[in-house]
Amino acid sequence: MTRIVAGRFGGRSLQVPPKGTRPTSDRVREAIFSRLDHLDVLDGARVLDLYAGSGALGLEAASRGAADVVLVDANRRAADVARRNVAALGLQREVRVVADSAERFAAGAVPADGAAARGVDLVFLDPPYDLAEDALATVLAHLAAPGVLAAGAVVVVERSTRSPEPAWPSGLAAFARKDYGETAVHYAEPEPEPEPEPEPEQKAGGPSTAGSAG
Repeated sequence: MTRIVAGRFGGRSLQVPPKGTRPTSDRVREAIFSRLDHLDVLDGARVLDLYAGSGALGLEAASRGAADVVLVDANRRAADVARRNVAALGLQREVRVVADSAERFAAGAVPADGAAARGVDLVFLDPPYDLAEDALATVLAHLAAPGVLAAGAVVVVERSTRSPEPAWPSGLAAFARKDYGETAVHYAEPEPEPEPEPEPEQKAGGPSTAGSAG
């Protein structure tokens, strides 16, 4: 059985798909959210839960104060289960379920030129352990595109402890890893924008910028 650990809906049970998903254990979820609480990223957050399965991670975030959550899973049976969980908790206004691949959805999250929409504050990626590393790297690269993540955002990736470190793209920097049995949880954040180089100072005695009398 999977349940909400804490927050508004703490203790409420969640349905899980009959097969094809690997729900995050309550113990690991509790540890993840303890760190996220410490990082102060949950209250009012915009959250993206990729490879969502039952939606347990995204729904836990909503229970703990996230304002807007999107659950994404390519498995339509899993997406239907997630929708039932959302309805059972009465979270239809805060939580949206999308039946789509993580790669396609993440690619569509890149804002159009000139868009000024607020970025995502928190992203969960809990793919099947057998997902190819290059497929995960592609999704992470989409998330690292300018405008997708908000300043101070956190990206949480769950993998097997036997899997290599995720291939973090330019724009994302890992800052922590914690292992729980067979599960490795990786944390990353957007790299800061490089400081613009200062304008070169004009040399003394150079040409005057003042207009000359005609």
